[in-house]
Amino acid sequence: MRTRRLGWAGIEVEQGGDTLLIDYIQDTADLPLRDAHQPFPRASTPASAVAGLLTHLHADHADPTALAAALRDGAPVFRPVPVSGTGPDLELTAHAEAAFGQVALDSRIVDGWTTIEVGPFTLHTVPAVDGFGDPQLSWVVESDGKRIIHCGDTLFHAYWWRIARRFGPFDVAFLPINGASVDFPFLQPPRDQEAVMMPEEAVKAARMLGARSVTPIHYGALHHPPAYIETDDPVGRLHAAAEPAGVEVVLMQPGDWCEVG
Repeated sequence: MRTRRLGWAGIEVEQGGDTLLIDYIQDTADLPLRDAHQPFPRASTPASAVAGLLTHLHADHADPTALAAALRDGAPVFRPVPVSGTGPDLELTAHAEAAFGQVALDSRIVDGWTTIEVGPFTLHTVPAVDGFGDPQLSWVVESDGKRIIHCGDTLFHAYWWRIARRFGPFDVAFLPINGASVDFPFLQPPRDQEAVMMPEEAVKAARMLGARSVTPIHYGALHHPPAYIETDDPVGRLHAAAEPAGVEVVLMQPGDWCEVG
């Protein structure tokens, strides 16, 4: 099994010529990018991926139009349940939900602790906790004796032990590290706590999961004070916390492939 980082939180997983995509996006027009030229690589082979997996439906994780171009005919997209509520409750997922209505995709809603077989991959949904109260999942992907976990932009939570008991250890944990502080006009008063895991929390999560290595995701590309502020030096702090904890850090630049295990 191989993995490829696709920028921000997106990854591509390949086994025996088949690929799947997790949190794959191409449309960055409305995202607060540090650099308009930040690379968000395309899927390695157009119209061929066997499935698309979404951790949640925020615009920096869900791009139905991009998935429609990257998936083979009839390939499913697995996603969490829609957000309930009205007005501001729907603000962060409205763009993706509208896009699902405009493209021909086999979109399937899944809950936590669900197992799915697609091509050479066995997929498991496991709990995650979103920083804004929207439904979120993490994804465990198994193939040919290798196992990874992708955790979107979850907060630190107490499900790590249960996930590890059921599916651990993991060859690689893809964990968010940018510890973002946010102040959105439609979510007031502002959150007085980070909306994403901090790098030090990612190391704790990796240890609890029994991960042999951690590859950081969800850092670097987005930073737009005062609405969205990335924590200082997330990669440096990840390394500083990981070394004494005995956790291996494997950095992947957008577009890089890496063998699992």
